[in-house]
Amino acid sequence: MLSDEQLLRYSRQIMLPDVDINGQETWLNSTVLIVGLGGLGSPVAMYLAAAGVGELVLLDDDEVELSNLQRQVIHNSKRIGQPKVDSARNTIASLNPDVRVKSIYERLDESALQRLIATVDLVVDCTDNFTTRFAINRACFRHKKPLVSGAAIRLEGQVAVYDPLKLESPCYQCLYTEGSDEALTCSESGVLSPLVGIIGSIQAMEALKVLASVGESLAGRLMLLDAKSMEWRTLKLRKDPHCSVCSPAAMATHENDHSGQ
Repeated sequence: MLSDEQLLRYSRQIMLPDVDINGQETWLNSTVLIVGLGGLGSPVAMYLAAAGVGELVLLDDDEVELSNLQRQVIHNSKRIGQPKVDSARNTIASLNPDVRVKSIYERLDESALQRLIATVDLVVDCTDNFTTRFAINRACFRHKKPLVSGAAIRLEGQVAVYDPLKLESPCYQCLYTEGSDEALTCSESGVLSPLVGIIGSIQAMEALKVLASVGESLAGRLMLLDAKSMEWRTLKLRKDPHCSVCSPAAMATHENDHSGQ
């Protein structure tokens, strides 16, 4: 049951027919893992906390630097040198003290990442390198956890949802070839500040939609933003029938591995 304070705090969401009390209670009972508390992770964490997601697990092994503050709005000048997960936790506490926050200040190996993802309801990937993205994708499909993925660089951004609970949904590896770790980073190529806010906000929206089954998610689609001309394109994504992560054969292997544990 929602308290009177919660009914007031979340009233503008609850009055939406697609959300109602049931949707809000679903969010309050959900646990979301946010990997990366930088430019994308900042709006994701702040909006999910404000919207009332009950528990946020924050994973990042980096500290706040002066050059981050141009776009990583969850941090501030007084927190330079602090672990980003601690800085983010403090901001979340000031936004919504009812949100439970678990902060993990380290870089997890794949087995630890697998164990962590098995315990949450949804994962939001806000990282900036292919190696981590592939590992997150594998873990999400192994444990059947929806994955909301975003990327932003220069004046270009993209968002997609990879949902192993939908048979037709492709995965991250259906789009990109593993081993070609040539991901560009903001420190090398630059990024305009509001771009990460736009992409991260869409990631937060998609996470809330998936958790409460609101509308139609971006599963099976890739949204691309060219902020220079402010033009959006949406591409339909095809599932790779031979994908080593999400093909029927691969998913059957995951099932067998679970049954044998």
